[in-house]
Amino acid sequence: MLLVGGAVLVANLVNRPAAVRAQDLFIPVVDGPAHDQHVRLDATVYFPARTPAPAVLISPGFGETKSSVDGQARELAQQGFVVLGYTPRGFGHSTGLIALNSPDYEIADARQLIDWLATRPEVTKDGPGDPRVGVTGGSYGGALSLMLAGADRRVDAIAPVITYNDLSQALVPNAATSTPTAANTPAVGSFAADGVFKRSWAGLLFGAGLAGGTPAGTTADPPAACGRFVLEVCQAYQQIATTGRATRQTVDLLRRDSPVSVTSHITVPTLLVQGEQDTLFGLDQADANARQIAAAGGRVKMVWFDGGHDGAAPDTALRQQITDWFQFYLNGRGADPGTAFQYDVQGAFRSNGEPSIRTVTAPAYPGLASAATQRQSLTLLGPPVQQVLNPPGGSPAAISGLPGVGGVLGAAAGRLSSDIPGGNASFVTAPLTNQVLVAGSATVRLRVSAVPGSAPGGQAVLFAKLYDVGPNGQRALPGAIVAPFRVEPLPANGSPVDVTVTLPGIVQPVQSGHRIQLVVSTTDQSYANLTQPGVLRIALASDQLSVPVVPGRTGSAALPVPQLVAIGVLLALCLLAGGYLLIRRRRPDDVDPDLVDVPLVLDGLSKSYGAGVVAADDLSFRVTRGQVVGLLGPNGAGKTTVLRMMMGLVHPSAGSIRVFGHLVGPGSPVLSRIGSFVEGAGFLPHLSGMANLRLYWAATGRPPEQARFDEALEIAGLGDAIRRKVGTYSQGMRQRLAIAQAMLGLPDLLVLDEPTNGLDPPQIRDMRDVLRGYAAGGRTVLVSSHLLTEVEQTCTHVVVMHQGRLVAAGDVREIVGGGGETSFRVDDAERAVGVLRGLPGLAEPSDVDIED
Repeated sequence: MLLVGGAVLVANLVNRPAAVRAQDLFIPVVDGPAHDQHVRLDATVYFPARTPAPAVLISPGFGETKSSVDGQARELAQQGFVVLGYTPRGFGHSTGLIALNSPDYEIADARQLIDWLATRPEVTKDGPGDPRVGVTGGSYGGALSLMLAGADRRVDAIAPVITYNDLSQALVPNAATSTPTAANTPAVGSFAADGVFKRSWAGLLFGAGLAGGTPAGTTADPPAACGRFVLEVCQAYQQIATTGRATRQTVDLLRRDSPVSVTSHITVPTLLVQGEQDTLFGLDQADANARQIAAAGGRVKMVWFDGGHDGAAPDTALRQQITDWFQFYLNGRGADPGTAFQYDVQGAFRSNGEPSIRTVTAPAYPGLASAATQRQSLTLLGPPVQQVLNPPGGSPAAISGLPGVGGVLGAAAGRLSSDIPGGNASFVTAPLTNQVLVAGSATVRLRVSAVPGSAPGGQAVLFAKLYDVGPNGQRALPGAIVAPFRVEPLPANGSPVDVTVTLPGIVQPVQSGHRIQLVVSTTDQSYANLTQPGVLRIALASDQLSVPVVPGRTGSAALPVPQLVAIGVLLALCLLAGGYLLIRRRRPDDVDPDLVDVPLVLDGLSKSYGAGVVAADDLSFRVTRGQVVGLLGPNGAGKTTVLRMMMGLVHPSAGSIRVFGHLVGPGSPVLSRIGSFVEGAGFLPHLSGMANLRLYWAATGRPPEQARFDEALEIAGLGDAIRRKVGTYSQGMRQRLAIAQAMLGLPDLLVLDEPTNGLDPPQIRDMRDVLRGYAAGGRTVLVSSHLLTEVEQTCTHVVVMHQGRLVAAGDVREIVGGGGETSFRVDDAERAVGVLRGLPGLAEPSDVDIED
């Protein structure tokens, strides 16, 4: 206790947050193409306990204000950074209009914030006017950190989170190319300028900019329908939302306001954190950033986590990685974070319904190191050519993701997808013989053609997606993500067009026995569908589905030092306790050499509870090999308590129990020689009887061949029901399954508590033969019962209990006489009467005669 208390004290001292001072202020900036727009940015600066210190600039996501980054800002300040968090122009209390991270507006503002940091004496300087500064942010703020690093050489390190590379690709993607993509691509394909408009997400983002009207202090030229957007951005959105297709002017605007316009100039250390649950900015966007920055000479580390715009925000461990990144590159402290690639894998479901997460670490990101990439080819099966319909008006539409709702639904979002009959082509693999962990983007070659005379406008808009299909047919769409693509021109005479489609980047462990299904649909409710009716033919140009596999080691994030200290102390205590128990187990008096062949010996066993309740009172008896012993007594006699003490589940108040000469206690190794069924067995109702038995045996750690499943199942007599879910079993079937479980491995001592409850008469008769045959082979059986006739017909020996005390013990033939009369010698006649009156069939006092 002293060691644990000291560890907690040390942990608290080491982990005590440093004092943080926060100051709210408005910082004036001047921006615009003509540098004539005066804007006031609502900001908060956080000062650590010690200065001067490096600075970190944090910008929030689209539609958010500085309050959304307050928590992370304080964490960074507590770790020794001067942190400046602010609300971008056009949002909250900041003035100006939204220009989508334009170099003339938002990026010009951020450069002036670096100027402001350069004037602060609390900030470490690398030279005159050059503060040592890192930049981070999520989504919109993450793109700003990239663009600022490409525009201002004073930026020393960046950590963009769940952000984009090119808005024209993110909002108007085209996942098809006419030539095969690189075989080593884990997450991204090529995109044509004229893709498929992501209507739902774009509408949500534009709506966030409309909320609140014009910022205070702004003279707005745009019409009221543009809300807080500059006119150029407003017109671009209206154009694409009205027509469903982006003009060259709109694409050029989106690319100019995206990191892709400056990534060739980013050479600072870059930590890219991208979400695996993200239908807005997929893994392909981070992949493009990584490739372009690496090509420019920047050092890149990639992290994929189980979250995103449709999932959770980065947790404490991920935020700590960002802090560690800045500590190393801004402060020169801590270990080198390296460039290892890290991604999260969803595992089995916990009891609360949430998936468990494990982290896989590979030596390097495969997009940058082709030698580390592996791909596996899977054969797709299905009708060679499938005819699909594009419905008039593009409705009804298939459902994949639910933008803005996926984060609330969590892991269930991937099971809500649906496809419209007649509106999709489907190809599927055979059941997998081994698990395949898909980590990145799969690719497939498709052949698309129009039924002559029915091509919708000489083009096709299609949506490809991969399902994980279980043995029961249940499907899950990983990440709820689809790959939209446009094929144009599409010959009206029916000539086919071959395209390579890059499926969405996902992380999905497809289990053995599952199948991977490729579905190509003509509609999706999240996108702008073709409104003209048409009939298309979809075929496989190649039946091979190429999936990326990124091998690595499974591990967990490093814990902070205080937790490591506390864990170390606790492990030391566990080692001491384990050593003590090991010494106790090796003491010579733990084993009685004279009793190593005796299955069970009770010596003066007693158990009492509070309020004077006595469950066992000075019990002593012995059970030898080959016996079937009945522990007989009315309900409440203490039989079950005795059995629980035998199994090490209850500590006796006095006395001892020896099994084959070994003292019994919780976890005693000798308990492995006992098969037990006490107070019912706990089975998992959603698994079959056979699965429950195999799971129980696996938990013992013994080889499967020692289980003797066939013999146990023969005893259970469940027939084909052994493959049904236990939740459908009757009470009698559960009882038989529990007895079979106790007999797994054919233990030397079998202990059964009221084993015939719930069995019908024929089953009871069979059970008698089984128990007697089991003991005849040299093993021993102890059965508790309150039925005198059952003990008489089943057992070779009997131990009679009443109110926790031993009344009689001996051979059944000696105790039970003929002619329906039972006689035995007792020390307490009154107690014997109580026993007999408590047994079924002997309810009247006149049925009991007491002799000397």
